[in-house]
Amino acid sequence: MTTHETFFEGPQGKVSLFKLRNESGFGADITDIGATLVSLYVPDKKGKLRDVVLGYETPVDYLDNSSAYMGATIGRYANRIANGTFEIDGEEYHLPLNDHDNTLHGGFKGFHSFVWKSEIMETAKGNAVKFSRLSPDGEEGFPGNLKVEVTYTVTPDNALRINYSAETDYPTVVNMTNHSYFNLNGAESGDIKGHEVMINSDAYTPVNDLLIPFSVEKSVEGTAFDLRDWTRMGDAFTRLDKGYDNNFVLRSSCRDSHVPAAFVRSAKSGIEVEMFTTEPGMQLYTGFFLNGSINGKGGCKYKQFGGLCLEAQHYPDSPNEPAFPSTLLVPGKKYTQTTTYRFKLS
Repeated sequence: MTTHETFFEGPQGKVSLFKLRNESGFGADITDIGATLVSLYVPDKKGKLRDVVLGYETPVDYLDNSSAYMGATIGRYANRIANGTFEIDGEEYHLPLNDHDNTLHGGFKGFHSFVWKSEIMETAKGNAVKFSRLSPDGEEGFPGNLKVEVTYTVTPDNALRINYSAETDYPTVVNMTNHSYFNLNGAESGDIKGHEVMINSDAYTPVNDLLIPFSVEKSVEGTAFDLRDWTRMGDAFTRLDKGYDNNFVLRSSCRDSHVPAAFVRSAKSGIEVEMFTTEPGMQLYTGFFLNGSINGKGGCKYKQFGGLCLEAQHYPDSPNEPAFPSTLLVPGKKYTQTTTYRFKLS
């Protein structure tokens, strides 16, 4: 079942909310401002539905989502581009610097800032809503007119599937993801230190103080980034001052989207999520920069480690690192990406 209602009225006009549900009650609420996941309802071990993603208490706050990117579709380029600069075929492009000396998540007005066109769809895989927009040539400094689509599907087996596609009329770079913060105990339940995480990754990309990679892939062996076995987040945080905001190199066996790339579970709720993706990397971000300033769901204030993000994407600063998987998109080619979050009882 899919329903549609007005979320709020804003400067860009009416903003809509789409509610997708399967027969078990599992489902997602998604708004067309930023093609953003607002809520995700998952049955816990007692059969109660819990909203497991963080979000704002007041709908209009989604208009100014550049500090936390709650649930947003990120683009044109997810993560960071060093010095806001890259080259394509010898031509240099300069982007706005919105993260110290870097460009983060597409700049000041990335994809999260716009109201997207929407279309409710009934598919063989479940109830869906497709969002689309044209990112014009020069938007936030990126070249080429880029046609983008993002489709959310709620499946009968309690999964949220996100399909991305893009085409350009001029060479450009593209790297998209979703920036939902998961808390499997519920959006109003405090921190995720009791959550356990496992990632199918044997390497990560080390970064400098501004979170820009400074070397090629490095083995996780013997480091705080070795999460190949179930690891309690609270224990892992004792090994890292700021928690995680790091790119994990996913095993090649994960990239056909049939082998899970990452797992998270909570004994308190009994909920476990498996993440599948076609992407080569995943940014694990554990909400270190949440500082109590956001008015969250139920009137709570989201504090440090209030949720964790599993951002399937290409590596940070790939346009400036020839050794990394390429994010270049040229005319006649199509960018595609699929990420699925499947929920079950652990």
